[in-house]
Amino acid sequence: MKSNTAILEIPSPGSISQAENVINCLRERLRRAVKGRDEVIDLVLTALLADGHVLLEDYPGSGKTSLAKALGESIHEESTVKGLPTFRRIQFTPDLLPSDMTGVSVFEPAASTFEFRPGPVFTSILLADEINRTSPKVQAAMLEAMAEKQVTVDNVSHPLNDLFFVIATQNPRETAGTYPLPLPQLDRFLFKIKMDHISRDAELEVLAGFNMDKAFNANIRTVSRREILDARRAIREAVFISPAVQACLVDAARALRSHPNVAQGVSTRSLVLMLPALQVGAVLAGRDFVSSADIENLAPYVFCHRLELNSSAKDANAVVAECLAGPLENLSRSTLSRSF
Repeated sequence: MKSNTAILEIPSPGSISQAENVINCLRERLRRAVKGRDEVIDLVLTALLADGHVLLEDYPGSGKTSLAKALGESIHEESTVKGLPTFRRIQFTPDLLPSDMTGVSVFEPAASTFEFRPGPVFTSILLADEINRTSPKVQAAMLEAMAEKQVTVDNVSHPLNDLFFVIATQNPRETAGTYPLPLPQLDRFLFKIKMDHISRDAELEVLAGFNMDKAFNANIRTVSRREILDARRAIREAVFISPAVQACLVDAARALRSHPNVAQGVSTRSLVLMLPALQVGAVLAGRDFVSSADIENLAPYVFCHRLELNSSAKDANAVVAECLAGPLENLSRSTLSRSF
């Protein structure tokens, strides 16, 4: 799916070509806004179309805010939620309160009633910056928003935008004043992506364009929230997942749970969340079926942050690769495309 003038066309809703068009539009806009992050951009789009969330482990100034903001600016709402913008950012700090994030009920004297004022989680794209700096109480409120797409204030549940997508960050070098993310919350992130510094050529490109007009995406259309939701549905309906793929995932998970270097393995939930991500990965590769290559590409981002290793083990990627080898070999002998 190479970028070309076709990105300006609008195929029929609900078709796989419409899904490809949505991906191409978003990918082109993000690549113009953020240089040297093509792999990260594809992973973020995969999570978005798979209805997951992303945790970025990054260095300050690595482009996370630009990426999240560019994604928010690439999506328009047919009807916004009480006028709130498509993209919002929360800077997580130790003194942050759940109400700062979810919203609060305010007494209205004229009507003698309490009116709910929605917080910044009522948006489509949320940048949760330095998410591990806040208290466990705020983490619990965030967990409800990510897992159930709702928040509860004064015993009343308020639904979030059905597109609600979290890009969270944590700094790998910052340890003082942080609260390690609990495993249940880590399990709600589809991917954990470690961002290294960009290449020299990409960095030079960033410096060369620092004073340029930022309206470089004006000739690429934005996509609507409905188009993204339709694309999600089209991909789930059109991309075939062989039972052999499901068996491969289960066997890999069981191998991880029994590995001598693993104290706690991956959950069944992670396998369920991985299936739509594999379908999006297949579309990105131009296929209508999930293959072993999709599993090999995405498994480290899905499994590594969910593993709790023994003190003697250091490299989660090596453990995942070892446990995937046998199931992937068995999968290579299977027929993965749809049979008619």
